[in-house]
Amino acid sequence: MSERTAPPDGAYIHGTEPPEQARLAALNRMTNRAFVEFLGVRPGARVLEVGSGLGLLAVEVADSADGATVVGLERSPAQIAAARRSPNVRYVEGDAHAIDFPDASFDVAYARYLLEHVSRPDRVLAEMRRVVRPGGRVAVCENDVSLMRVDPPCAAFERVWGLFQDHQRSLGGDARIGARLFRLMRGAGFSEIALSVLPEVHWFGSPNFKAWIENVIGNVESARQGLLETGLADGALLDSASSELAGLMQNPDASSVFVWNRAIATR
Repeated sequence: MSERTAPPDGAYIHGTEPPEQARLAALNRMTNRAFVEFLGVRPGARVLEVGSGLGLLAVEVADSADGATVVGLERSPAQIAAARRSPNVRYVEGDAHAIDFPDASFDVAYARYLLEHVSRPDRVLAEMRRVVRPGGRVAVCENDVSLMRVDPPCAAFERVWGLFQDHQRSLGGDARIGARLFRLMRGAGFSEIALSVLPEVHWFGSPNFKAWIENVIGNVESARQGLLETGLADGALLDSASSELAGLMQNPDASSVFVWNRAIATR
């Protein structure tokens, strides 16, 4: 459920096709505001976004406080070229495992939907801690996709959702990394850590129900090629999963619950 097309390690489960980019833009529209509030950037803050993708969140963070500036670190030059522009945001190409900024360069550093895709999230967090000044903050928001629920139950989707997690693990990622944020933060050297969750609760007739289910379908479809190539799933099962989810959008009894995991720490 992330914003970028390639993680710092390389293999990225969601792919790079235009439908995936449209899904990610829609997900940003649903989730950016809550994350900006969680981040609480102060006026004049120097902010580092790690894994900037298309820069949709970076611009909103920069606009949230007078005089705030954001540097978006992104591995993909194609993403940087396509990123949203703002006078208070600049983008640099680089690797989250070895951030090319001096110690204590920023007041705040954050990553959202990034750590699930890297094989060394501990190293990424340690780098984020290094480039933040003493007293500065590091914030992350991640998935634990095991917390996803839909009702009425969708048997094919539930099978595919488990295979999706297996496939991401084979690529070096962790679709359940949200459950490990406290331990990872401590391992990176933080001691003042606060955890929180942000629920996604949607039901038939609520404003974002259709958009949320479309996002879940997009997650399944973005992994289709990889699931087929690895033999983890066949086309019939994937078609059934997407069909079940599409049916929820027409079902007046349908609902969905998911939870984002968040952590914020002070250096």
